Amino acid sequence: MSYFTDSSWQDWLKDIIDVGIVAFIIYKVMILVRGTRAVQLLKGVFVLVATWAISSWFNLFTLKWLMGQMFNWGIVMVLILFQPELRRALEQLGRGKFFSRGSSLDAADLSDQIEEIIRAVRSMAKRKVGALIVFERKTGVSEMIESGIAMESRISSELLMNIFTPNSPLHDGAVIVRGNQIMAAGCYLPLSENPFISKELGTRHRAGIGVSEVSDAISLIVSEETGQISLSLNGLIVRDINEESLISKLHEELSQRADGLKKESSILAFFKKIKGDQHG
Repeated sequence: MSYFTDSSWQDWLKDIIDVGIVAFIIYKVMILVRGTRAVQLLKGVFVLVATWAISSWFNLFTLKWLMGQMFNWGIVMVLILFQPELRRALEQLGRGKFFSRGSSLDAADLSDQIEEIIRAVRSMAKRKVGALIVFERKTGVSEMIESGIAMESRISSELLMNIFTPNSPLHDGAVIVRGNQIMAAGCYLPLSENPFISKELGTRHRAGIGVSEVSDAISLIVSEETGQISLSLNGLIVRDINEESLISKLHEELSQRADGLKKESSILAFFKKIKGDQHG
């Protein structure tokens, strides 16, 4: 109790800053590992810490000794298990991005990315080449990324068109985009089980809708039968969307400007507007 009575306002301020910095670092680490296998590893670490605390509390000698031996090698284990995440954190720190707001792209980078994607989609639609492109957002889709062939390549229209070229090894699966990179191609996605989906839609469209039902990802689908471009978000789909509306919605959603209820309302309003334009 004497600490609270004897501490000056400078000590209080120092402690608040200290706790704030630690909390911010923990938050950035959570953002860094979200959507990756590191989340499961962290859960395992928490279980070990809880087991050690229980063994200490009840003085369980053998269990306490075993946990102590594990923690002695804990630093080495962390370096091995979290090597990809630690590498990514150091890269972001070196680029000055660790303390940035999040995964949203710079406006210029986002515009370049969308331009490359639209160029590829426009070309594939004209030639009736089927395609499925998924944009990861806040909800991680790492399990789906791991189901495909890792690429981690910068987005380009030429690369996308080559991936979806008919009879190529990867043309049947989905391309998953994270930030400004194509993370993987030939990925397997969960199919929508919505019974109200039009019977005209095939596996590619059902997969595009399915991934938007289980995550906040956006999927862009090109039909190989009709060449129509469709956009799926939050389990909804707009078929034969025009290029202007597509570009506008991609800019809005990938820049992550809206959030919460306001964002959900804007999504519903967008789909109503598009459907109204199609019927008009």
